[in-house]
Amino acid sequence: MNRFTMNRITLTLLAATLSGSLFCQIDRSQAPEPGPAPEIRIGDFTQFELDNGLTVILVENHKLPRITYRLTVDRDPIFEGGHAGYVSFAGSQMRKGTTSRSKAEIDEEIDQIGASLSTNARGIYGSCLTRHSSTLLSVLSDVLLHPTFPEEEMEKERKQTLSGLENAVTDASSISGTLASAITYGLKHPYGEPITPTTVKEITRDDMVDYYGTYFRPEVSYLVIVGDIDEATARIQAEEYFGAWEQGEVPENRYPRPGLASANRVCFAPVTGAVQSVIKVTWPVFLKPGHPDALPVKVMSSMLGGFFGSRLNQNLREAHAYTYGARASIQSDPWVGSFTASTSVRNDVTDSSLVQIMLEIERMAAESISDSELTFVKNFLNGQFARSLEKPETVARFALNTERYNLPSNYYENYLAALDAVTVEDCERAARNYLKPENANITIAGAREVADLLTGFAASGEVEFFGPFGSPLLDLDPAPEGMEASDVFAANIAAVGGEQKLAKVKSYIETASMEVGPGMMVTLTKGACADGSFQLVEGMGMVLQETRVQGDRGMEISQGQGEAMDAEKVSSAQREADLLQLLHLDRYGISATLLGMETVDEKSCYVVSLLQDGGEIERQWYDSATGLLYQSIRSESGPNGSTVITSKIQAYMEVKGLQFPAHNVVNAGGQTMEIHVSSVALNKKVKLDQYSVD
Repeated sequence: MNRFTMNRITLTLLAATLSGSLFCQIDRSQAPEPGPAPEIRIGDFTQFELDNGLTVILVENHKLPRITYRLTVDRDPIFEGGHAGYVSFAGSQMRKGTTSRSKAEIDEEIDQIGASLSTNARGIYGSCLTRHSSTLLSVLSDVLLHPTFPEEEMEKERKQTLSGLENAVTDASSISGTLASAITYGLKHPYGEPITPTTVKEITRDDMVDYYGTYFRPEVSYLVIVGDIDEATARIQAEEYFGAWEQGEVPENRYPRPGLASANRVCFAPVTGAVQSVIKVTWPVFLKPGHPDALPVKVMSSMLGGFFGSRLNQNLREAHAYTYGARASIQSDPWVGSFTASTSVRNDVTDSSLVQIMLEIERMAAESISDSELTFVKNFLNGQFARSLEKPETVARFALNTERYNLPSNYYENYLAALDAVTVEDCERAARNYLKPENANITIAGAREVADLLTGFAASGEVEFFGPFGSPLLDLDPAPEGMEASDVFAANIAAVGGEQKLAKVKSYIETASMEVGPGMMVTLTKGACADGSFQLVEGMGMVLQETRVQGDRGMEISQGQGEAMDAEKVSSAQREADLLQLLHLDRYGISATLLGMETVDEKSCYVVSLLQDGGEIERQWYDSATGLLYQSIRSESGPNGSTVITSKIQAYMEVKGLQFPAHNVVNAGGQTMEIHVSSVALNKKVKLDQYSVD
């Protein structure tokens, strides 16, 4: 049964009334007292729902004989993995042909009526003169309900996309955006995974068909109509052109929460020939639309970098002439948002600019805010909001936001009153809670030589280098011709004792010690058998942390609290426990690529990249002289955020003809720890209660 609601939200800003007589004498030595916040009325809109669950929002505007239709699919973010880019492809390819119209026929019909029609991964937009609305809707609904995703059109887009990516690898701004997202959210998060030439080449028509069939459903969609149309006509059109759209089960997607960096990182992407450095300082922020902190955060972040008169812009542009503009903002999001401060500066002032950016962030988080500055920023935001009300599309956007984000029905009516109520204390609290100048991801795309000036900004004292698509970058020498990762792995298996001897190990228990602080030692015990594996960290007479894997289930236990491991963590633990993992990578959904050779600590090493879902999860260095693993680098998510972990094996020990790491130096988030293995027991019984998750 359709539901109907009428909201009286209006489109006029009432002028504040002048108090007192025009003829009264004015004391110009005193600033006038601020008046009450203007009353906001936002134009009327009508909302109703079709039987199939499609929500329709109508904003009538009869000033011009035009009308627009915008359909939005409100779905969760999607991790695309090794085929990253297919969601975008599906969105653009919807317009390339239907069961009854070719792309050329669609173009011709739209051109004949002087209309516009576009599609994207989240919906469709169309605009035309009111008298042509039926023609536009005939094409628009056909595109929505009957796309065919022609192979030849997909190949055209693939070619264009690959060409664009070739250009992107030399564009500092593009690289900077990709790098900042990858570092902030992680390569395995939908907001952080990059679209690369490799993933684009893997996209298939089935990817697009599956995406469309899964997510383009009426019950998660909104049709917003704005323009010269009445409610009765809108209801008839919605039912006629969208009523046959079939419902379907739309999955909910959830992902691990990106964490703050444990300490400041400097992540640098070299760009050949760059004359400017593109700087972004970022970290993830958890602030949903409509949250009570949202408005104080907006005021505070605007003060920091949201407009021309902001602190960042006045510092970097006006005071130091480092840049044409510097910005900062905090993006709210239903899943995960971010803080970003950004600018582009000359190479020779990159380090100086970073000093000022970090200084302004630290000042905002630590120092008091004046009443005059707060008033100045609120006045700017007040005017910005008022100007936005001049467009009828704003009313539709407000109505859509209210529905999508479950905002109070009077949220936008009360906006200026709520803005007026923001205090200095509110902004200072927002700054303390949401600005993290000691947990920043400092990402720069620019000339390689600039990186040498930036080590002091990293807690580790080292700049991390990345390629144009957010993966770690190393300057490598070519490997011997014809050599592959499998050859490196074969040499390693032989070096540690051979496949036959390793296969005879049915279980093992390894014991090690590690110093985690001055005079504080912990014991590390790990073991595995055919049915499961475990890792145990003990110190100060207690169990500090424990991981158990039994079959396809896993459990992490910290301070007595247990949490089930997801499938990805279970798979990672299974791989770590597998002595023959190099021969079983396909079991864990991992592929390997030999990148080349590099000298590390005077050792000539083969460099191998391990990839999963199209992204690099680990890089390994194998000593070419011995075949043994020497170094590995990976990123891990933990309770304190994402941490880059570097491991160097300083020595091996022989146990029954097999080589095991005996001395391992680990650097995690700038903290160095040494692990000394005291014993490795082979084919020793691993008890069920050591790895049981029940």
